[in-house]
Amino acid sequence: MDIGHHAAAMLVALVIDAVVGDPDGIWRRLAHPVAVIGAAIGWFDRRFNRLELDESVRRRRGVVAIAAITLGAATVGWLLAFPFRDHGWGVLVEGAIGSILLAQNSLYVHVARVRDAFSAGGLGAARHAVSMIVGRDPTKLDESGVACGAIESAAENFSDGVVAPVFWGLLFGLPGLFAYKAINTADSMIGHRTERHRAFGWAAARLDDLVNLPASRLSGAIVAFAALVTGRDWRAGLAAMRRDAGSHASPNAGWPETAFAGALGIALGGPRVYSGVTRDLPYMNAAGRKTLTIGDIGEALRLLRAACVVHAGLVALIAAAFLVTA
Repeated sequence: MDIGHHAAAMLVALVIDAVVGDPDGIWRRLAHPVAVIGAAIGWFDRRFNRLELDESVRRRRGVVAIAAITLGAATVGWLLAFPFRDHGWGVLVEGAIGSILLAQNSLYVHVARVRDAFSAGGLGAARHAVSMIVGRDPTKLDESGVACGAIESAAENFSDGVVAPVFWGLLFGLPGLFAYKAINTADSMIGHRTERHRAFGWAAARLDDLVNLPASRLSGAIVAFAALVTGRDWRAGLAAMRRDAGSHASPNAGWPETAFAGALGIALGGPRVYSGVTRDLPYMNAAGRKTLTIGDIGEALRLLRAACVVHAGLVALIAAAFLVTA
């Protein structure tokens, strides 16, 4: 298999995800692959992450666990792709399978629900809607905080829910896509600095940082280009990335977040409350407007839609370039 084949399959996956999304009816009857991955991670956590063990032992066990989970997911991806590897129409099948692991459509829907909830039910409804996609305490959020949380979620998940899985799928096909989703899911489940997971989840968190590194930078560039083609301030997006991305608590999330903030002329980040504890985090694009409104979510959604189109266009160009020269 070559990159042209993988790129064509990822383009099909993006188109299917954009049009169809995640059909809930199917996943009420069948186990979603991410749910299966999550169950495997949970099994490893319960079986091997014993608090009475020394942290060094738990860290080594965590390394073994994430290696086994990643290898297992990659093997499943290979087994699914293998029957179609010598068929031109295999890209359609692989694309259909790959679309299951992309979050393009669902990301837009979940962020749009926050905007729509505010219009339908006011601040209380918007707080509930945003609590579905952010980890901070929703009861402490005013309208600006709700909007900030929704936009940050749109930016960060554009990177690790859309660009990153396609990036690894483009390089390695379904095995790469499945392996990435396993790593990303493991980080969300056990990659926390809590007493239980500080040691056992260390490898999962570090590996997730590593595999998201190229896509996060690419995501920021895509958002800046989307700002250019939609008449927004793309220069401010690039400047904000250069200036502020490195000050984010995450080594990766700062890139798409600063690109969104600069392009929209707003500030993201800043102080927020997690589990009753206030964290004084730096602002992304601090010179931007800090008092946000629900209307800013709509602007962010338009930029997100444009970024998804630019991203799909980039994948299409890669597919065309490699297939023409094959």
